[in-house]
Amino acid sequence: MAMVIGGGFVLLGLFMLFGRLWGGTMPDLVLAAKLFIPIWLIVSVTNLWVGVTKAGYSVRDELPILLIVFAVPAIAAGIAIWRLAR
Repeated sequence: MAMVIGGGFVLLGLFMLFGRLWGGTMPDLVLAAKLFIPIWLIVSVTNLWVGVTKAGYSVRDELPILLIVFAVPAIAAGIAIWRLAR
C-alpha cells in the first residue's frame, strides 16, 4: 500500500513537472494537478481490481485500501491546487 501511495506522489510530481515544462505559469500547474486527480482515481481502481482478481481479496477488504490509496495523493493534489490558485 505504501508503494502505491508513493507511486501516486511520484505521478503527481511528474504531472507538476510537465505542467511547469509545457507552460510554466500557475494556471498550467493548477491544471496539471486537476488532471492528476481523475487519472489517479483510475490507477487506484485498477489497484483494487488487481487486488480482487489476482490476489484473491474481496471487494469489501479492498475498499478501505482504495480509499486510503486514492485519498492521500489526491489530498496532496488538492492542497497544491489550493496553494497555487491563490
